[in-house]
Amino acid sequence: MYESFYQLRAKPFALNPDPKFFFGSKGHKRAMAYLEYGLSLGEGFIVVTGEIGAGKTMLVRYLFKKLEHENVIAAQLVSTQLDADDMLRAVTAAFGLEQEGLNKASLLKKLESYLLNVVKQGKRPLLVVDEAQNLSPRAVEELRMLSNFHHAEKPLLQSFLLGQPEFRITLQSQEMQQLKQRVIASYHLGAMDASETRSYIQHRLDLVGWKGDPTITDEAYQRIHEYTGGIPRKINTLCDRLMLLGYLSEKHHFDRAEVQEVIDDLGQEVANSTMPTNVRPSLMQQGEAQANLSSMEEKIDSMERTLNRVLAMMRKLLHAVGESKAKPSKNHD
Repeated sequence: MYESFYQLRAKPFALNPDPKFFFGSKGHKRAMAYLEYGLSLGEGFIVVTGEIGAGKTMLVRYLFKKLEHENVIAAQLVSTQLDADDMLRAVTAAFGLEQEGLNKASLLKKLESYLLNVVKQGKRPLLVVDEAQNLSPRAVEELRMLSNFHHAEKPLLQSFLLGQPEFRITLQSQEMQQLKQRVIASYHLGAMDASETRSYIQHRLDLVGWKGDPTITDEAYQRIHEYTGGIPRKINTLCDRLMLLGYLSEKHHFDRAEVQEVIDDLGQEVANSTMPTNVRPSLMQQGEAQANLSSMEEKIDSMERTLNRVLAMMRKLLHAVGESKAKPSKNHD
């Protein structure tokens, strides 16, 4: 919607992790180095953890893109709330193998034969498990058992485990000791600092043809970092809405005030969507008259902002329709 207004080739802050937008912050570069180090060894487990939205999935997509011309057969497993038997079926399916109707012994034999055939072709199988914090101990043990497949003293399968911070705690438990002994590298992907947050935003804008419109002040960048904590997904959400606000309000300059306006809108949306409906009346009953008045004023202000944006959009659409009708049509003989 706002791309043409700012003369951009595409949306710079889409939530879908597109590897062409990969930004090499200090943390992301180091995490990628660990993944590549693990690949060079060709064995064991590599563990990368990070907060929700820190960019773990982007790392995987970027890694897969780099591996397009390598002799690596990579499979990704995302849905990990599985028990041990389902985990084996999920891994088999991730490599594109038929697994319906097969018992565990048949699944293991089928998977081992496939991995052995891949290795004999001079290629390397790689399994990437996302959201590893959801794995049950039995499912983790099933993954560890798959690392026992060997050929000529070399493992047939290597695995990367990506998860939220609590997965690091899981690895410290007594029942995970056998897996932990096979972890050859582990890294925690942290948030970006204020300088990297600014560079991240400009990097994504530059990739879609940004020529300085809109301008963004130092104070705006600072407020974005304060609110998002340097988490890429949060930055994308906030900046996408900021660009939309600019389009609807016909702004070509973003300061702290514009960023704060979007933050307020997002906060109000989250509050309204998460509050149970049966709680709202009781909260209203507890408020005094002045509190009710303040709440009503806030709602009116919010409605006015929304109405102004809708009116601005309607003016743009009417103007575009008017220009379209005003252009003379070509007469084809």
